[in-house]
Amino acid sequence: MTVSCQRSSQAHSVPFWLKISGYKILGILNKICCSAGLFVVFFLILLLFFFFFFFPFTFSRLLDIEQEMTRFAGYYAGIGCGILVLGYLQICFWVMSAARQIQKIRKAYFRKIMRMDIGWFDCTSVGELNTRISDDVNKINEAIADQVAIFIQRITTFVCGFLLGFVSGWKLTLVIIAVSPLLGVGAAVAKLTGRELKAYAKAGAVADEVLSSIRTVAAFGGEKKEVERYDKNLVFAQHWGIRKGMIMGLFSGYMWFIIFLSYALAFWYGSKLVLEEDEYSPGTLLQVFFGVLVGALNLGQASPCLEAFATGRGAATNIFETIDKEPTIDCMSEDGYKLDKVRGEIEFHNVTFNYPSRPDVKILDNLNMVINAGETTAFVGASGAGKSTTIQLIQRFYDPTDGMVSITLDGHDIRSLNIQWLRSQIGIVEQEPVLFATTIAENIRYGRDEATMEDIIKAAKQANAYNFIMALPQQFDTHVGEGGSQMSGGQKQRIAIARALVRNPKILLLDMATSALDNESEAIVQEALHKARLGRTAISIAHRLSAIKAADVIVGFEHGRAVERGTHEELLQRKGVYFMLVTLQSKGDTAPNREETESKIMWLSQILRMSSHSAGEAIRPESVVEEDAKPVPFTRILKYNASEWPYLVLGSLAAAVNGAVNPLYALLFSQILGTFSILDEEKQRNQINGVCVLFVLVGVVSFFTQFLQGYTFAKSGELLTRRLRKIGFQAMLGQDIGWFDDRKNSPGALTTRLATDASQVQGATGSQIGMIVNSFTNIGVAMIIAFYFSWKLSLVIMCFLPFLALSGAVQAKMLTGFASQDKKALEATGRIASEALSNIRTVAGIGKEKMFINNFEKHLDMPYRAAIKKAHVYGLCFGFAQSIVFIANSVSYRYGGFLVDHEGLHYSFNDCVPLPHRVISAIVTSGTALGRASSYTPNYAKAKTSAARFFQLVDRIPKISVYSEKGEKWDDFKGSIEFLNCKFTYPSRPDIQVLKGLSISVKPGQTLAFVGSSGCGKSTSVQLLERFYDPEKGSVLIDGHDSKNVNVQFLRSKIGIVSQEPVLFDCSIADNIKYGSTTKEATMEKVIEAAQKAQLHDFVMSLPNKYETNVGAQGSQLSRGQKQRIAIARAIIRDPKILLLDEATSALDTESEKTVQAALDKAREGRTCIVIAHRLSTIQNADIIAVMSQGLIIERGTHDELMAMEGAYWKLVTTGAPIS
Repeated sequence: MTVSCQRSSQAHSVPFWLKISGYKILGILNKICCSAGLFVVFFLILLLFFFFFFFPFTFSRLLDIEQEMTRFAGYYAGIGCGILVLGYLQICFWVMSAARQIQKIRKAYFRKIMRMDIGWFDCTSVGELNTRISDDVNKINEAIADQVAIFIQRITTFVCGFLLGFVSGWKLTLVIIAVSPLLGVGAAVAKLTGRELKAYAKAGAVADEVLSSIRTVAAFGGEKKEVERYDKNLVFAQHWGIRKGMIMGLFSGYMWFIIFLSYALAFWYGSKLVLEEDEYSPGTLLQVFFGVLVGALNLGQASPCLEAFATGRGAATNIFETIDKEPTIDCMSEDGYKLDKVRGEIEFHNVTFNYPSRPDVKILDNLNMVINAGETTAFVGASGAGKSTTIQLIQRFYDPTDGMVSITLDGHDIRSLNIQWLRSQIGIVEQEPVLFATTIAENIRYGRDEATMEDIIKAAKQANAYNFIMALPQQFDTHVGEGGSQMSGGQKQRIAIARALVRNPKILLLDMATSALDNESEAIVQEALHKARLGRTAISIAHRLSAIKAADVIVGFEHGRAVERGTHEELLQRKGVYFMLVTLQSKGDTAPNREETESKIMWLSQILRMSSHSAGEAIRPESVVEEDAKPVPFTRILKYNASEWPYLVLGSLAAAVNGAVNPLYALLFSQILGTFSILDEEKQRNQINGVCVLFVLVGVVSFFTQFLQGYTFAKSGELLTRRLRKIGFQAMLGQDIGWFDDRKNSPGALTTRLATDASQVQGATGSQIGMIVNSFTNIGVAMIIAFYFSWKLSLVIMCFLPFLALSGAVQAKMLTGFASQDKKALEATGRIASEALSNIRTVAGIGKEKMFINNFEKHLDMPYRAAIKKAHVYGLCFGFAQSIVFIANSVSYRYGGFLVDHEGLHYSFNDCVPLPHRVISAIVTSGTALGRASSYTPNYAKAKTSAARFFQLVDRIPKISVYSEKGEKWDDFKGSIEFLNCKFTYPSRPDIQVLKGLSISVKPGQTLAFVGSSGCGKSTSVQLLERFYDPEKGSVLIDGHDSKNVNVQFLRSKIGIVSQEPVLFDCSIADNIKYGSTTKEATMEKVIEAAQKAQLHDFVMSLPNKYETNVGAQGSQLSRGQKQRIAIARAIIRDPKILLLDEATSALDTESEKTVQAALDKAREGRTCIVIAHRLSTIQNADIIAVMSQGLIIERGTHDELMAMEGAYWKLVTTGAPIS
């Protein structure tokens, strides 16, 4: 059945706490949190006892005030100690539990991704997956760590408070509950969060794609386009984030309005029950009132946790949707047969196939074919005929889609075989070799885990890689760089061949296996592969037909079918598809001197095909010493929010009003306490009505100020996050290419940094600013009230506030260190995930899923251990911050009693309300607020680390700035090029000089062809021309202008490039072609014209969506020949003055190559052109052929002049001898 890429738009409702294992542990943690909540209720009960003891209408005898207050001080000290222990335990254990669960989630998510079938990856962006591993999992962590502990504690207090109310007076409590706030907002917030995170994931996918293709982006001046494309997804995320903030603001305002309305109703109805119906006593009313009061307050304070839960729920939906999904083809399944003996006979029975991402395009159409065991079978045919698809089906990357179809191995349907075992029997060498960021030895050992060093050396010798490896300073321990970036194209290919040979496979698949090798290497490796094929089933795909003449069987493909089969001679006699391809290729490829060199000349086009960033070129900078980011002042972060100052001011004012509400309603409660001692009934009723009206007014004001605080800070915070992400991405794209060569700046690490740094900086800004303003206003107003009643008592209590500040400072210092460690470790996991997922076909082909999973999980140990340490610090600081309030109460009561007895502090004030209680109540609210403020310390610690790294990136001045407007520009750009004694060494390899004095010039309109062996510096010279690097000595002159003084954007706008390994972006064919245009928006007429010149138009028009067809991630939905023609069209539409062709037609079939070569020949007219080791016909027609060796030009001239010299070039053409 066909696998569809369509995903359900309906998000699963995920109760993520039920997804977590360890229910017994969670039960214990919940009991601890509940106990902490009960201690707050004990405080409430003590408070009521205090009223009963000291309120005038509850006693008729005089008391020893100091003695009684000392007794209460002891009770509070006991509660403080209990809160210290329980606060430490609840936070510490919950954070530790969350750390374990997050580690499990990350492991489960990555394991499931690595188990998914290739068809799933065709429909899923790798960049999105990387973003989810970092950003989404962090959101879950924030939802299941300390927030759960705090929420349970506050809900416990809420429930117990209401239970106390029910026990004391159920009638009044029911009236209050009738107007309690509804909590259904969580689902709406979770839905909006899910949409926000999806938008961020798409932005992350763009970032990952762009950073992985930075050379193509730089060459075509696409930095600004990519920033705009990235920003479009950020706009969607910002939209949903603001809506989420608005809903949370409305909900918070509504809830506080209802809470104050409940107070007014409770007091009005309660006083009616006391005074008119005589049903309650004043003490009963106080019990109900304060029970509901404390419960409602804790419910209100629990509401910020709901936002974290909703956000975590939205993130968990995406994560667990993947974890719960079962792959169509499970690469880690233990099911299936393992044959004792493999002969290697493969048969296709009526195989029809469509790619999951393009179900309407038939790739294989009723394919029937037998591949005999032990024989070499070669596949030939036009690009897109289905050759590579058959190889992917043999590896079981996909299963056939329709009807009663099967692929059999030795008579067994491969679907019945164990998939790991099946792939272990297969060795593959691809046309675009993938190496992993480790040593050469380890890359070869990936072919077979148990391979010894002797096996590795033997395989390297067979692949003709041994000599160049031993010439490197670290030999087999040389690190190949990200994606093999420190190796040239030929070197990468030979290492890939060694990896396949060390595997000793029963079935060998060769997909253009020698395409990147020079003449000498190609001949030797072909001989090695010929020996390796003996006794094995081998399948070879090639466009160069001379390489497959010796195959036992040649199969011609056309439109997804095998239309002919036979030997070279048999197929030539049939005069079918194969005959036509041979005939087309033979035209124009005649020998210059003697007939026996014909095949060697034909292979001249394969002299070191390399990517545009190859070249010797094994000398990329590995990694510079990582500098620690310098701390930045918090005000600098806020400067990026400067344009939102109206929102910040309005939000801060609203937060200040909200902060002042808490201590002000403490005064209203004082009025409540004094109301029942008023003897005048009318006066008493007026005061009751007045207090009720004030409660309603405070509720109305709170509704608007809570909404304003939520909305304004959400908007400013989301705008800041978008701005920081955009600026960070812009800064990354503005760096010089050498910066990207550094291993720590791999695409995976940079994408992780983009996702986490901005969101963590927002974690200490945005709504957090409002909460901090709220807390400190609360403290300020409470202090004013306290000092008004008793400055002596207030000063004593204030002595405890520095302890809270010290607790926060210690917490911030230690957590900042942990945050820095976490970031480095998580960036390492980001690199591993990015490398594995970006090269998933190679990983699956060599069966290394488990190795990458183990490596990923090993790097999770460091952040887990740091989280365990952090849990203890955070728990201790939290417990201390919570307990200090009760300790302060204890000292306050003791000292307050002393002041009453010895210093003359009035015991009562205004209707017999105890003054010490008023002071203590005010200070308690301030202490609670300071405690809440200290809880933001972890967010601040993370933000501080993230901000330092962010500004380190933004402040970095690249050696070559693409955004700079400085530099020379001129109108009459002709295109003359001159290299003057250029010397160049890659920064990390000062002992290896790539260019040792390159000097050559090209006049406008001329064609220069570079010829030479691997690592001689051909591609390095092109990179100097593009200004990816600048020469250390000497200069590159463009129209007589030193390239170092030329504006970078201007220079690159005049250059078009077609590389051997074309890079396409995950958008439509039309957009990929338009990418080359120097105008802002190329017309479709220009696109079609360029496509026609590149022989692409007919193929595009045959697709259902034509030019709007999406090419997939890295062009995965197209064959390599189709990708190459799009790349050529992209260069043609640019209309450049200088054209760089690096094996531009290497991936094309013979027929397409002829026509495209003619188009390129026409495109070269009137342009300066540099060709690297292109077809013989191109080299023959070049105005200058430069033969390079070890960074120098040893011969130059026309084809005829060099042949007449009978030097290195003559030897290369006639005998294939290496250039020296």
